[in-house]
Amino acid sequence: MNSLFQPEPIPLNLPDADIIYYPAFFNKEEADRIYAALINEIPWQQDEIRVFGKIHPQPRLTALFGNEGKPYAYSNIKMQPHPWNPLLQKIKAQIETVSGTTFTTVLLNYYRDGKDSNGWHADNEKELGTNPIIGSLSFGAERTFQLKHNSDKDQKKSIILENGSLLLMKGTTQHFWKHQIPKTAKPIGPRINLTFRVIK
Repeated sequence: MNSLFQPEPIPLNLPDADIIYYPAFFNKEEADRIYAALINEIPWQQDEIRVFGKIHPQPRLTALFGNEGKPYAYSNIKMQPHPWNPLLQKIKAQIETVSGTTFTTVLLNYYRDGKDSNGWHADNEKELGTNPIIGSLSFGAERTFQLKHNSDKDQKKSIILENGSLLLMKGTTQHFWKHQIPKTAKPIGPRINLTFRVIK
C-alpha cells in the first residue's frame, strides 16, 4: 500500500512531549485513493455533545472501529466499535511499523469544511492508560493543528497536517499538552482524520 520512499520524519522537539511528524507517509496517489474509500465505506455519524450545559451537534462526523468489546468514551459520548474492515486493517499495519505498538482502536473524524472543528483537548481518557501512543493520519484538505502547553503559556506550536501525513504523539505529551483543529473562515475542502490508539 505504501511507497518505498518517504520523506524523513520531523521531530517537533517540544518540552514534556514526544511528537514526530511524517509528511507524505502515504504519497498523494495513495492518500487520495484512501480518502475516496473512507468517504464511501465508513458509516459516519454525528453525535450530540454537552457544552456549558447545552446540547449541540458535534461539529464533525465520527466513526469508531476496533477490537470487539472495547468501547471508547469522551466528552460524555460512548461509542461502540465497528469491526475492522480490510482497508483500516491495512492502514493500521502500516503505521504499526513505525509506532512500535499494536493499536486496538481507531477514531475517525470527518471535517466537512472549515466550520467543522475539534476544540482544545488531550487524549488522556483513563482507558488509554499512562503515556498513550496516538497515531494520527490525515487525508484530504490540509488543516492547521495547534498545540499548547498546560502550564507554560509561552509554549505553543502550529503545524499544517498535509494529505497523507502521520503525526505520532507518545510519551508524556497528553499529560502536558492540549491540541485542537480550529475552525477557519477560509474556503476549504473536506478532511478525514484517523486517530489510532490502544484501549486498555
